[in-house]
Formats: sequence, C-alpha cells, structure tokens
Amino acid sequence: VQLQASGGGLVQAGASLRLSCAASGRTSGTLLMAWFRRSPGRDREFVATFSQTGGYTYYADSVKGRFTIFRDDAKNTVYLRMIGLKPEDTAVYYCAVTSRNTATMSTSLYDYWGQGTLVTVSS
Repeated sequence: VQLQASGGGLVQAGASLRLSCAASGRTSGTLLMAWFRRSPGRDREFVATFSQTGGYTYYADSVKGRFTIFRDDAKNTVYLRMIGLKPEDTAVYYCAVTSRNTATMSTSLYDYWGQGTLVTVSS
C-alpha cells in the first residue's frame, strides 16, 4: 500500500485546511486509515481515525471540535478537515493504514505510512 498525503501549507491562526491522503497498491477491502502528526521536538502523536465501518470517529482531545476525518471509499482517500487552526497544530501530518480490523490510536500498530505533509500555523 502506498499513501500520498497532500494539502499542507502555511496559514495564519484561525484559518482552515483540508488534508488528503490517497491510497494505492494493494487496497482491496476497506482500509482502516488514520492521521498522525509530529510537531518539532515531539513524538508522533495520534490525531484522528474512524471505525472499520466508518460509523464512529475518534480524535485526540487537542483537536476535538476543530478537526474532522472523513473518507471516500470509492477513491481510497481519507481527508482531514481542520478549522480554527492554532500555532500548536504546526506539525508534519502523516496518514497511515493498519492491517487490523479495529480502530487504534497506537502508532506501532500501523503498517503503512505516507510521506507527510507540513502544516505551519503562524500566530
């Protein structure tokens, strides 16, 4: 599975962005995808994911109410809509796929990673 993330950029605080992550390769079935991020000087952290059926979404407390994860299964693409961006959201955002069939927030349980897209939020 190959993942291509895009949509990052330099924005001011309060702005919005939408990240995309397109999956290709061995993508039969519904992929369980998630977003993570790594801020300068910090470990990679979970941002958002959804259940296998897509009926439930899970978010890090720091982004709840501001970020929305959604997907287009026909395009094997997952999105992250971000509103009300804050300087502390500055990070490289990664999409990832796990071969497991249950949602997880653990980075170690994801098998495939995209190259990341940089989001920089100025104050």
